[in-house]
Amino acid sequence: MAQAEAFLAVAEELHFGRAADRLHVSQPRVSRLIAALERQVGGALFERTSRRVNLTPLGEQFRGELSAGYAQIQAALDHAKRAARESAGQLRIGFTNTTEGPALSRLVAVFEARHPGSQVTLQEVPVTDAYSALRAGEIDVLIHWLVVYEPDLTAGPAIDCQDRVVAVAVSHPLASQETVSVEDLAGQPVARPPATFPLALWEVLVPPNTPSGKPIPQSYEVRSLHEVWAMVARGLLVHPTVASTAQLLRRDDIVLVPITDLPPIRLGLIWRSAHYNARIQALATTARSIYPAKAPGSAARARAHRHTRPAHRSPAAP
Repeated sequence: MAQAEAFLAVAEELHFGRAADRLHVSQPRVSRLIAALERQVGGALFERTSRRVNLTPLGEQFRGELSAGYAQIQAALDHAKRAARESAGQLRIGFTNTTEGPALSRLVAVFEARHPGSQVTLQEVPVTDAYSALRAGEIDVLIHWLVVYEPDLTAGPAIDCQDRVVAVAVSHPLASQETVSVEDLAGQPVARPPATFPLALWEVLVPPNTPSGKPIPQSYEVRSLHEVWAMVARGLLVHPTVASTAQLLRRDDIVLVPITDLPPIRLGLIWRSAHYNARIQALATTARSIYPAKAPGSAARARAHRHTRPAHRSPAAP
């Protein structure tokens, strides 16, 4: 691209110094670019004398063929730059069945009100492989847990904060407790994640060890949340998760017990770093304006206690 710009500038100005001024580079830089281009072409493009510069017949031919293509490239670049600067247009937001909820609904409603030229579409992605749709370009932003150690992804602002609970069978000894600590999970079998699930995130959600170093054994590989709940209900697993699970779990054979000493997990925006644009920036700005920093887990803690402990201690009903 730099060689093409230098060639067209010299072809129009017929002067290396004026071409350099036009391109805001040094004259030696222009000379080097033209020399490299002529080596690549295999012939002289300009006739140079001490007084003047003229195009050779080869240079005239090259300019005629290059000009149209360069104009198309420049138009495409200008269009891309405008699109990157504009917040209007389609914005595709992905979520999993564990991250969709009131916080996302409010974010979308406020964003659409502030940016009437934007069209938001929501798309569910697999909870076991949430990043693939983002990387494939099927969505622009993912609403997910902000435990991101992926070099190509950026963790944006939070839109919610969830306290921690553990799902156990109604007959499990932990089901009778008002709360548990991580040490209570020592020796309790937990799930082993699918290969597509980010390991760093899984180890935050489902710790491999207690603070004292006792193992929390990953005993069964699972392929979906439904498999997790089936094993939990049978007493084969316990499953550390987040308080909002109570809004999804509709069964009377599983209890959610608050965990007192695991930090809350933030839910928020994730996008591909290389695909950041004005629409994503506008969504992130909206999120920061309507979800200011709060005391970690305060609202989620209230939800956990309200939803996870039914009066008769058995169902995990909302």
